[in-house]
Amino acid sequence: MSRKKLNIGLFGFGCVGFGLYEVLQKTPGLKADIKKICVKNQNKPREIGAENFTFDKNDIFNDPEINVIVELIDDADAAYEIVTTALKSGKAVVSANKKMIAEHFEELLELQRKHNVPLLYEAACCASMPIIRNLEEYYDNDLLESIQGIVNGSTNYILTKTFKENLSYEEALKEAQEKGFAESNPILDTGGFDAKYKLLILLAHSFGYIARPEDLLNIGINNIGGLELKYAREKGLKIKLVAQAFKNTDGNITAFVIPKFVDSNDRLFNVDDVFNGVITKTSFADEQFFVGKGAGAHPTASAVLSDISALSYDYQYEYKKIAQQEDYSLSDAVNLKVFLRHQIEDAVTLKKHFSAIDESYLNHESGYITGTISLENLRNIHFDESIDKSFVLLDIA
Repeated sequence: MSRKKLNIGLFGFGCVGFGLYEVLQKTPGLKADIKKICVKNQNKPREIGAENFTFDKNDIFNDPEINVIVELIDDADAAYEIVTTALKSGKAVVSANKKMIAEHFEELLELQRKHNVPLLYEAACCASMPIIRNLEEYYDNDLLESIQGIVNGSTNYILTKTFKENLSYEEALKEAQEKGFAESNPILDTGGFDAKYKLLILLAHSFGYIARPEDLLNIGINNIGGLELKYAREKGLKIKLVAQAFKNTDGNITAFVIPKFVDSNDRLFNVDDVFNGVITKTSFADEQFFVGKGAGAHPTASAVLSDISALSYDYQYEYKKIAQQEDYSLSDAVNLKVFLRHQIEDAVTLKKHFSAIDESYLNHESGYITGTISLENLRNIHFDESIDKSFVLLDIA
């Protein structure tokens, strides 16, 4: 199959946009050129000449020669406007905006079908790691039992620093912000929201289930304190923010994002710094492990480049698992073994939510419980803002 020539209209020219520009210069065999770049700030100095830029989005949308729109901006609402306009205009789209894709998945799926144009978004999930294409092409729905992994590089960097250099959570976060791995308001990452948006996308390509952001529980690392870190260090464990989805015993799907203790036998134990790691488990092939850089200009640009390359062969997601229409629903009917850190005054109340308690510890101001709790009870405690607490997952009970 011969490659078609791609003329790209690019929205956004931050780190990833410039990274894409650079890697395209080094990939002449691709037959893809950036014809015009639309940016917002007219006064910002750029690494390339002013003739490459426009400040009017219609210069891109109305150009009949531009057949691919690449959207690399931070603003999810503006990204939605760009992507939907492009699809309605019959132009193929590449996006890296996981929040926008997760929040509008069904509508974007319908627009692709209606206008017969592809939307690819490998960079929205794990930067350089080709997980979506593998889920889409390789894993049959009947065989896939679970998917879990570290899908957020910022939180992984923070957690790595706390264990490798004995930094406090606050010190590690400050360093991540100084290096540009975390935003000045980092809650999208540290609260587990970014990981949840990625999990929503992976859920659709893993099990064909389209969930809404409010359907999935996400507990981040922003409440992790000294007791959890001390417990982990004493037992030779690390804490990782893990997104996971699996078929449970009632035949439905359970999915959530929760920090997890991992030991040295866990494949995720050595996935450190800004790296991502994803483990799939199937009925016959057992476990398979993907690892790659989950943040940074060139790793993200490489995923965008991979999507552009696929478009040159007219590739599009077939959404096979969604088409199979398995009768799944999301279920909280699962028991988890967890570590719950709490204040002294809440100990008696919180113990009532556990079906079994393995360990209970109190010092002069706080304590922890380890034991078995239903996901439903855990969710209820998490949303009770009157309780100062944090959860770390030990295992699925």
